Amino acid sequence: MDGRSSKDFNTTNYLGNEGDGRKIVRLKTKQLFFAQGAPADAIFFLQTGRAKLTVVSKRGKEATVTLLAAGDFIGEEALTSVNATRSATASALVACVALKITRAQMMHALHEDHALSKFFLNFMLLRGMRTQADLVDQLFNSSERRLARTLLLMADFGKPGEPITQIPTVTQETLAELIGTTRSRVSFFMNRFRKLGYIEYNGHIRVNRLLLNAVLRDQLPDQNASRPTLLDPPPSKARNARRQAGLKAGQTELRTSALALSPMDGI
Repeated sequence: MDGRSSKDFNTTNYLGNEGDGRKIVRLKTKQLFFAQGAPADAIFFLQTGRAKLTVVSKRGKEATVTLLAAGDFIGEEALTSVNATRSATASALVACVALKITRAQMMHALHEDHALSKFFLNFMLLRGMRTQADLVDQLFNSSERRLARTLLLMADFGKPGEPITQIPTVTQETLAELIGTTRSRVSFFMNRFRKLGYIEYNGHIRVNRLLLNAVLRDQLPDQNASRPTLLDPPPSKARNARRQAGLKAGQTELRTSALALSPMDGI
């Protein structure tokens, strides 16, 4: 069709239903879409649920790269070449439904229809902008503000329509990996957010608009991310006695020095 859109082509129907080279897959919590290093022969379109991308270093250290929501493509590296491999592991955070599209079918559809290629290009541009924003966030913001931003993104704030205030279950370890800090710091900040009324945290996390306003207006408490100020203990009697003795010794030394420096009598 030389890149011309077919009148009967519908992107929503294409990404929502099975067909040639397209298959609906259902994954349980923690089940893998694919593993890092495996052949990349298909791309996934997440219809419902939440997923995450993780990478493992050569030394075996695992890190969460990003979280994925309904409407996201997963594994787009499959389109780069026939012999591409997976650069990360994709797994389900909650039960997911996705459309698995073979590389050949996706390439064919992108070449055949402008509507789908425009939809996919828009997704890739938004992902690139998100990646850049993540990098800026990592470089310039405190770990507390990075956590606040991550919670807002998971709640879909800033997207058209009403935000999903209750976000899927996610461990503090995963949040710590995402923002580049320790689990104990995440726990500390989550407790702060709960006390300030920014979130409700009781098994599930519910994000309030107050958190959005606090982040956008840079109104998070200044000392949330700082260590507590250590105050000197109240002075004891023994400590006061030592201090008085030191003062008296200093005064005696000053008087002795003054006498030594005074001119001799009769000269």
